[in-house]
Amino acid sequence: MSGIENSGKGEGRIKNATLIAGPTASGKSALALRLAERDGGVIVNADSMQVYSVLNVLTARPGTDDLARVRHFLYGHVSPATAYSTGSWLRDVAVAADSGLFVEKPPIFVGGTGLYFRALAEGISEMPDIPTEIRDRWRWRLNEEGAPRLHRLLMNVDSAVAMRLKASDGQRIVRALEVLEASGRSILKWQADKGHPMIDLATARFIVIEPERELLITRIDARFDKMIELGALDEVKAITAMRLAPELPAMKAIGVRELASAMAGEQSFDMAIERAKIATRQYAKRQSTWFRNQFGPEWRRIGGEAGRDPGAADA
Repeated sequence: MSGIENSGKGEGRIKNATLIAGPTASGKSALALRLAERDGGVIVNADSMQVYSVLNVLTARPGTDDLARVRHFLYGHVSPATAYSTGSWLRDVAVAADSGLFVEKPPIFVGGTGLYFRALAEGISEMPDIPTEIRDRWRWRLNEEGAPRLHRLLMNVDSAVAMRLKASDGQRIVRALEVLEASGRSILKWQADKGHPMIDLATARFIVIEPERELLITRIDARFDKMIELGALDEVKAITAMRLAPELPAMKAIGVRELASAMAGEQSFDMAIERAKIATRQYAKRQSTWFRNQFGPEWRRIGGEAGRDPGAADA
């Protein structure tokens, strides 16, 4: 998205969309809420962790009060047992668009997952349908044999893909194997096919929040302490009890591994909380770097206080 051309090819089905990106704890959800109330819009989640149920608090999903003020969409609708993808999210957005949800209520897409925003603005390659038996078999093999062994197998059947993946990246390895088996075609060839924008670029508004680093660190630390108060430990207990594969995306949510380790007596809770805060700061830094390098001039960059002032995002 380093410069999107507003040509006829950019005329997607969703008009008058607002895209609000920003690192975790930057205030983007507050800004989205204020703009939605002002403009009569609907908020659509664009965060890959907030799609999962169970982890309501730990992924900082909107609370009950926010949900009562404005309609929110695509939050907590996916089981943690599911490996939800960017393609799955874009298909869910398409279903909402086709239902007429965004005709009278302009959508405000808000989140920190850069690939979701890229999919909206540029489209993504079509992927083949994967039969359930193929998907289940490869996930079973991942659990039984481990990612490194499947990576060696992928190297034998599709070395071009394998060389791009880490041997520990079980989800992407399995994805490449199941696509190859289901279609007889490398996932690289599928990805080479260009998609089409979901949003109408000419009427869209692009906003990225860039808070000062020290302010962001303060917010991250305070928010994680609040998560503990609001029941993050209970959520970790619940998802741990599901005995899910550690490679699943939901199990990689920041705080799950750290707090589960403390519950198992492997470290103190104070240490677990501090490590989760550090991991969150590192994640926010990676997000900010991605947005800075990948987002082009069509994105308006605003400070971290924008969530308190809806007028700050006006074009």
